[in-house]
Amino acid sequence: VQLQASGGGLVQAGDSLTLSCKVSGRTFRDCVMAWFRQAPGKVREFVVANNWSGTNTIYADSVKGRFTMSWSNAENTVYLQMNSLEPEDTAVYYCAASTSRPRVGVINTTRQYKYWGQGTLVTVSS
Repeated sequence: VQLQASGGGLVQAGDSLTLSCKVSGRTFRDCVMAWFRQAPGKVREFVVANNWSGTNTIYADSVKGRFTMSWSNAENTVYLQMNSLEPEDTAVYYCAASTSRPRVGVINTTRQYKYWGQGTLVTVSS
């Protein structure tokens, strides 16, 4: 599985931005897909994941109500729509994929994911 993330940039607080994660080598619905982010000097943190089992999209509390994971079957691409951006959202954003069965308590950690994109930088100015 190869992942190509794009769409990062410099925005102002309150703005919106959409990140893309192009999946190749596998159909994304065969994978658990997620977004993580890593701010300077901090550990990589979970943002959102979907295991395509129906309604199971999981969001971190810090982004709930502002960020939305979406997808395109035709493009085999997963998106992260980010609204009402805050300076605290500044980070390198990574898309991740797993072909392993999702595990409760693990799906929102880096341990679930074997495949990672290269990251795309989002900078939110105040």
